[in-house]
Amino acid sequence: MLGFDGFGPEKVLIVHNPKIGLRGFVVIDNTALGPGKGGIRLTKTVTVEEVAKLARAMTWKNALADIPFGGAKAGIVADTDVPSKERKAELVQAFAQAIKPLVPEHYIAGPDMNITQEEMRIFAETMGDNKACTGKPKELGGLPHELGSTGFGVFHATGVAVDFLEMDLNNAKVAIEGFGNVGSFAGKFLSEAGAKLVGVSDIKGLVYNENGLDYERLIEARDKKGSVIAYAGEKQILPNHDIIKLDVDILVTAAIPNLIQAHEVDLVKAKLIVEGSNIPMTQEVEEMLAQRGVLIIPDFVANAGGVISSYVEYIGGTEQEMFKLVKEKITKNTKLVIERASDTLHTRAAALAIARERVLKKCKWCIDN
Repeated sequence: MLGFDGFGPEKVLIVHNPKIGLRGFVVIDNTALGPGKGGIRLTKTVTVEEVAKLARAMTWKNALADIPFGGAKAGIVADTDVPSKERKAELVQAFAQAIKPLVPEHYIAGPDMNITQEEMRIFAETMGDNKACTGKPKELGGLPHELGSTGFGVFHATGVAVDFLEMDLNNAKVAIEGFGNVGSFAGKFLSEAGAKLVGVSDIKGLVYNENGLDYERLIEARDKKGSVIAYAGEKQILPNHDIIKLDVDILVTAAIPNLIQAHEVDLVKAKLIVEGSNIPMTQEVEEMLAQRGVLIIPDFVANAGGVISSYVEYIGGTEQEMFKLVKEKITKNTKLVIERASDTLHTRAAALAIARERVLKKCKWCIDN
């Protein structure tokens, strides 16, 4: 059952085209700060309830990022687990035609699960408007994720937190869970700043060396051999979940949800956890870690570089402008969150309070209940 509260959702559009087998939906959660921004998810199991929860998450994420976007999300129900390129094109084109009255005044799309820049090209061309979506190919004014905007933001969030803890980033021991787009770029910027990468994991395992791992060799192992465990050099290979147990100063999460469970809290040795991934633990686990003195930078604070990049793409900005704005916004908002939570270290509650305040300040009909 779809829930409504004092913030939204404002609009729910359900789309059905039986001729081509299209079922989809857009949930526009709240547009007090600007048009609803959120990606299109294409899976067999996506539901309107799932999309509504993601749309609400985007409301808070965009508000906390301090950009003029509201929160929204869309979903298309796929026929198979891995739709063909042709089938994706057909579904996205029909979906774009169906939701055209909402775009881009009320909804701006973007890529999500099983949606790439090619589908965003189709979406924009169907709409006849490059402002209809972000995540487009470069030739259409897109700012590709390969630039590393999210990992760049994670790096700057880490820098703010390190200063608060009066740690020295130079030679700080860092573990990175997941070495995809977010984790690899976070590792790149952290290692360039002098941090020591001692543990990096992916789906196949964990490579560890307490004396440090060479970033370029990690990239080479991932790109040429398919996994960081093929790292050329002195190392230990451990189960990937052991990443949470490593004796490090900083743990960056950048892959799976629910990484740290309540019964594992005492195994965590890191003094700082920066959530590059979404929902790497529940709020309850975050608060348990905070009680042990662990500072956590929540996902929608730390990994907002991607949506900030989307905003720069939307206004037609350059790569240089994107990196400048990501640094500025992530640094400012991470400081605000840490200052608000400095007594309890309950950073998620502090971040959510700031986001709610920003929405309420602009929303004439919202009720904070």
